[in-house]
Amino acid sequence: MSESVVLRTIGGMLFPYILVYALYVQMHGEIGPGGGFQAGVLVASAFILHAFLYGKAATDRLLPRWLVDLTMCLGILLYIGVGIVGLVQGSYFLDYSVLDPAHPAHAEALGITLVEAGVGLTVASVILTMVRKVNGELE
Repeated sequence: MSESVVLRTIGGMLFPYILVYALYVQMHGEIGPGGGFQAGVLVASAFILHAFLYGKAATDRLLPRWLVDLTMCLGILLYIGVGIVGLVQGSYFLDYSVLDPAHPAHAEALGITLVEAGVGLTVASVILTMVRKVNGELE
Protein backbone atom coordinates (compact mmCIF):
# COMPACT_ATOMS: atom_id res chain seq x y z
CA MET A 1 0.00 0.00 0.00
CA SER A 2 1.34 3.39 -0.96
CA GLU A 3 1.85 5.89 1.84
CA SER A 4 2.18 8.80 -0.60
CA VAL A 5 -0.87 11.04 -0.61
CA VAL A 6 0.00 12.27 -4.11
CA LEU A 7 0.26 8.75 -5.53
CA ARG A 8 -2.96 7.63 -3.89
CA THR A 9 -4.83 10.72 -5.10
CA ILE A 10 -3.56 10.63 -8.69
CA GLY A 11 -3.82 6.83 -8.90
CA GLY A 12 -7.34 6.94 -7.50
CA MET A 13 -8.27 9.50 -10.13
CA LEU A 14 -6.71 7.40 -12.92
CA PHE A 15 -8.46 4.16 -11.95
CA PRO A 16 -11.87 4.90 -13.56
CA TYR A 17 -10.23 6.45 -16.63
CA ILE A 18 -8.15 3.32 -17.19
CA LEU A 19 -11.33 1.23 -17.04
CA VAL A 20 -13.13 3.54 -19.48
CA TYR A 21 -10.16 3.42 -21.84
CA ALA A 22 -10.20 -0.38 -21.59
CA LEU A 23 -13.87 -0.33 -22.61
CA TYR A 24 -12.99 1.91 -25.57
CA VAL A 25 -10.20 -0.45 -26.64
CA GLN A 26 -12.56 -3.41 -26.24
CA MET A 27 -15.36 -1.90 -28.31
CA HIS A 28 -13.13 -0.65 -31.13
CA GLY A 29 -11.07 -3.83 -31.46
CA GLU A 30 -13.02 -5.10 -34.43
CA ILE A 31 -12.43 -1.96 -36.51
CA GLY A 32 -8.97 -0.87 -35.36
CA PRO A 33 -6.07 -1.70 -33.10
CA GLY A 34 -7.17 -3.20 -29.84
CA GLY A 35 -9.63 -5.82 -28.79
CA GLY A 36 -10.14 -8.29 -26.03
CA PHE A 37 -6.55 -9.05 -25.13
CA GLN A 38 -5.48 -5.42 -24.86
CA ALA A 39 -8.62 -4.44 -22.98
CA GLY A 40 -8.18 -7.34 -20.58
CA VAL A 41 -4.62 -6.25 -19.83
CA LEU A 42 -5.81 -2.70 -19.18
CA VAL A 43 -8.55 -3.86 -16.80
CA ALA A 44 -6.10 -6.06 -14.91
CA SER A 45 -3.56 -3.24 -14.70
CA ALA A 46 -6.20 -0.91 -13.27
CA PHE A 47 -6.95 -3.34 -10.45
CA ILE A 48 -3.24 -4.02 -9.87
CA LEU A 49 -2.73 -0.26 -9.55
CA HIS A 50 -5.61 -0.16 -7.07
CA ALA A 51 -3.99 -2.91 -5.01
CA PHE A 52 -0.65 -1.09 -4.98
CA LEU A 53 -2.28 2.15 -3.89
CA TYR A 54 -4.92 0.97 -1.41
CA GLY A 55 -3.81 -2.51 -0.39
CA LYS A 56 -5.02 -6.05 -0.95
CA ALA A 57 -7.98 -5.81 1.42
CA ALA A 58 -9.48 -2.79 -0.34
CA THR A 59 -9.04 -4.38 -3.76
CA ASP A 60 -10.53 -7.67 -2.54
CA ARG A 61 -13.61 -5.77 -1.34
CA LEU A 62 -13.88 -4.08 -4.73
CA LEU A 63 -13.18 -7.23 -6.75
CA PRO A 64 -13.48 -10.44 -4.70
CA ARG A 65 -11.74 -13.62 -5.79
CA TRP A 66 -15.02 -15.42 -6.54
CA LEU A 67 -15.92 -12.67 -9.02
CA VAL A 68 -12.57 -13.00 -10.78
CA ASP A 69 -13.08 -16.76 -11.03
CA LEU A 70 -16.63 -16.26 -12.32
CA THR A 71 -15.58 -13.78 -15.02
CA MET A 72 -12.80 -16.12 -16.11
CA CYS A 73 -15.33 -18.91 -16.63
CA LEU A 74 -17.87 -16.60 -18.28
CA GLY A 75 -15.27 -15.34 -20.73
CA ILE A 76 -14.32 -18.84 -21.78
CA LEU A 77 -17.97 -19.89 -22.03
CA LEU A 78 -18.81 -16.83 -24.13
CA TYR A 79 -16.03 -17.58 -26.60
CA ILE A 80 -16.88 -21.27 -26.83
CA GLY A 81 -20.63 -20.54 -26.89
CA VAL A 82 -20.33 -18.34 -29.97
CA GLY A 83 -18.34 -21.09 -31.66
CA ILE A 84 -20.74 -23.86 -30.71
CA VAL A 85 -23.71 -21.94 -32.14
CA GLY A 86 -22.18 -22.56 -35.56
CA LEU A 87 -21.79 -26.27 -34.89
CA VAL A 88 -25.36 -26.59 -33.61
CA GLN A 89 -26.65 -24.83 -36.73
CA GLY A 90 -24.83 -27.34 -38.94
CA SER A 91 -21.95 -25.07 -39.89
CA TYR A 92 -18.41 -24.85 -38.60
CA PHE A 93 -16.98 -23.60 -35.30
CA LEU A 94 -17.03 -19.77 -35.03
CA ASP A 95 -19.13 -19.33 -38.17
CA TYR A 96 -20.55 -15.92 -37.40
CA SER A 97 -23.03 -15.96 -40.28
CA VAL A 98 -25.35 -18.29 -38.34
CA LEU A 99 -25.88 -15.59 -35.70
CA ASP A 100 -27.95 -13.53 -38.15
CA PRO A 101 -28.33 -15.29 -41.53
CA ALA A 102 -30.36 -12.45 -43.04
CA HIS A 103 -27.61 -9.89 -42.37
CA PRO A 104 -24.14 -11.45 -42.72
CA ALA A 105 -22.26 -8.20 -42.02
CA HIS A 106 -24.23 -7.67 -38.81
CA ALA A 107 -23.67 -11.30 -37.82
CA GLU A 108 -19.91 -10.97 -38.29
CA ALA A 109 -19.75 -7.77 -36.23
CA LEU A 110 -21.85 -9.37 -33.49
CA GLY A 111 -19.77 -12.54 -33.47
CA ILE A 112 -16.46 -10.70 -33.31
CA THR A 113 -17.74 -8.42 -30.55
CA LEU A 114 -18.92 -11.38 -28.46
CA VAL A 115 -15.70 -13.34 -28.97
CA GLU A 116 -13.58 -10.29 -28.11
CA ALA A 117 -15.68 -9.73 -24.97
CA GLY A 118 -14.98 -13.32 -23.94
CA VAL A 119 -11.27 -12.85 -24.57
CA GLY A 120 -11.23 -9.60 -22.58
CA LEU A 121 -12.95 -11.14 -19.56
CA THR A 122 -10.68 -14.16 -19.61
CA VAL A 123 -7.43 -12.22 -20.04
CA ALA A 124 -8.24 -9.77 -17.24
CA SER A 125 -9.22 -12.60 -14.90
CA VAL A 126 -6.20 -14.76 -15.71
CA ILE A 127 -3.76 -11.88 -15.19
CA LEU A 128 -5.37 -10.97 -11.87
CA THR A 129 -5.27 -14.62 -10.79
CA MET A 130 -1.59 -14.90 -11.77
CA VAL A 131 -0.73 -11.75 -9.83
CA ARG A 132 -2.57 -13.07 -6.77
CA LYS A 133 -0.77 -16.40 -7.07
CA VAL A 134 2.65 -14.76 -7.40
CA ASN A 135 1.74 -12.64 -4.41
CA GLY A 136 1.04 -15.82 -2.44
CA GLU A 137 -2.66 -15.14 -1.98
CA LEU A 138 -4.00 -18.34 -3.54
CA GLU A 139 -3.73 -21.90 -2.24
